Amino acid sequence: MADYTIKVRRFQPESGEGAYWEEFKVDLDPSLSVLDGILQAKDRDDGSLSVRCSCRAAICGSCGMKINGQSGLGCKTQVGEAQEMANKFAQGGAEEAAHIVIEPMGNMPVIKDLITDMESTHWTKIRRVTPWLLPHGEAPEREYVVEPESMIDITQSMACIQCGACVSSCLSMEADPDFIGPAALAKAYRFVGDPRDAETVERLHDLAGDPHGIYDCTHCFSCIDACPKGVAPMDQIMRLRRRAGEEGIHDPNNGHNHEAAFVKIIEKKGTLDESLLLQESFAPGVKGKLKPTRGAIKGLLGSIPTAIRGIRSGKMRSIPKLIPGVHPKLPGGAQDEVKAIYAHAEAHREEFNLYIKGEEGDDE
Repeated sequence: MADYTIKVRRFQPESGEGAYWEEFKVDLDPSLSVLDGILQAKDRDDGSLSVRCSCRAAICGSCGMKINGQSGLGCKTQVGEAQEMANKFAQGGAEEAAHIVIEPMGNMPVIKDLITDMESTHWTKIRRVTPWLLPHGEAPEREYVVEPESMIDITQSMACIQCGACVSSCLSMEADPDFIGPAALAKAYRFVGDPRDAETVERLHDLAGDPHGIYDCTHCFSCIDACPKGVAPMDQIMRLRRRAGEEGIHDPNNGHNHEAAFVKIIEKKGTLDESLLLQESFAPGVKGKLKPTRGAIKGLLGSIPTAIRGIRSGKMRSIPKLIPGVHPKLPGGAQDEVKAIYAHAEAHREEFNLYIKGEEGDDE
């Protein structure tokens, strides 16, 4: 057994006071979980300490929380590992062991202590994406039969246990609470990628056209780090974008054009020309620049405050970063290597997920 100190962010709504911190001493084997520590504190010190939990085996997804600032499952995080992380993050190099900091999940209202209101945020957004199959024609007498290989692409999104850890860690939702969110969009891909679904195009139009939809994700990778089941929600969002592009969906949010411009510039120069990216996103090609649409003009003007912030912060002070097209290419043969990567990707076009390893032609 080892002694640990857990520092829990508490909130007792019946008291009428704000949130506060409380420390508890627990003694546990390092291999036991943070959830075990919380339950020990609840049993020995304060029965009002509230936490949502059930299976204690990383299956039900009930015990989502923040541990040392990282979203995850209390039952899957060993207390010994949490202590090591706390010591690593501790400032000042103190010799004493740091406190293991435990908080309720983010981006959700707190009901009490570590219990959050998942209905108002998580489940509302899940229902937003129509999370059920909309099949072709008449229902069969028994079950729908599909080839097992056709379901491989969605096995990763099917692994989601709806714990909300990805929602808690999502930086896009912090900036835009109306963002549909990583959990709901991963669930959306589970049906977009299902060969039995008859509303694939309609789903893609809906999610691409929503200003808080698939193009509201900022690629921060936080949801991938937080997910305890390897669902990689951001990857599912990228799959939705790719499917929308393949369907030729040009969304009103200009997300598709922005993505196409990004790919084109990297392929051509090997590095990102940010000023050219802005121009190509709203007014692609020569024709777009000679005869910009009203939407393009509005979008470019609306981006001026962002450009000003970039100049003030020092990110865009150099001439190559201010003038579109002046940004240099990669030196030497580096650009040829970038083009080779693009050629290989176009030739193979393989989607790898948690259950697919290797590459076309590999023995394994």
